[in-house]
Amino acid sequence: MKGSCLCGAIEYEIDSIDMPITHCHCQTCRKAHAASFASTAGVMREHFRWLSGAEKLSAFESSQGKLRHFCSVCGSHLMAERENLPHVIVRVATLDEDPHITAQQHIWTSHDVPWLNYENLPTYSEWQPNQK
Repeated sequence: MKGSCLCGAIEYEIDSIDMPITHCHCQTCRKAHAASFASTAGVMREHFRWLSGAEKLSAFESSQGKLRHFCSVCGSHLMAERENLPHVIVRVATLDEDPHITAQQHIWTSHDVPWLNYENLPTYSEWQPNQK
């Protein structure tokens, strides 16, 4: 499966998703992604490779020993790693293909904020009616 950043400057490829897709609600993920949670999945290092644009990668150590890799052009967060672990954590939303599996869990929901509400909200297949 291939993945890329928003501007297309960086591309990567994975052979498999080796750990469950997880929605992480921790404050660090929320801030890094500017989103309510980040959908992630573990991929063994030998199953992950950068295809192009590695020179455009930037990294930020968000907590001790954890590097978050993102595109220096568009800011898309693509992958995180701890060098001592045998896997990396891919940001599932950056995959260009359907992984054909669904999320298995939510973690760090203790960090949820009061404005985050999932239940009983209207849904729209595209943009909400009468809004531009």
